[in-house]
Amino acid sequence: MIVTIVTFNLATPTTLAEMKKTFQSTAPKYQGLAGLLRKNYFVSEDGRRAGGIYVWQSRADADRVYTAEWRKFVEGKYGVPPQIEYLHSPVMVDNREGTISVAA
Repeated sequence: MIVTIVTFNLATPTTLAEMKKTFQSTAPKYQGLAGLLRKNYFVSEDGRRAGGIYVWQSRADADRVYTAEWRKFVEGKYGVPPQIEYLHSPVMVDNREGTISVAA
């Protein structure tokens, strides 16, 4: 499994309420997306950073989404280019499902 942290360093601080509206408008785009296990949106307490934390089945699944077209879309939405960090996730605990997943 791969975790990606996509971050936008915002030029102007935002509020949780503003970002909630923005996130709700983009969330349906990620439903049913091949290879995406989970996405959590975030905004920092000071409102200067926002983004998403994604859990993917593989790096290839993530790379299929993070295209030039996707980057253009998100930069248009947030006004700044995204920064993407890739992390390996060998084990994931899901308390809602009561499972522990181990990467292949």
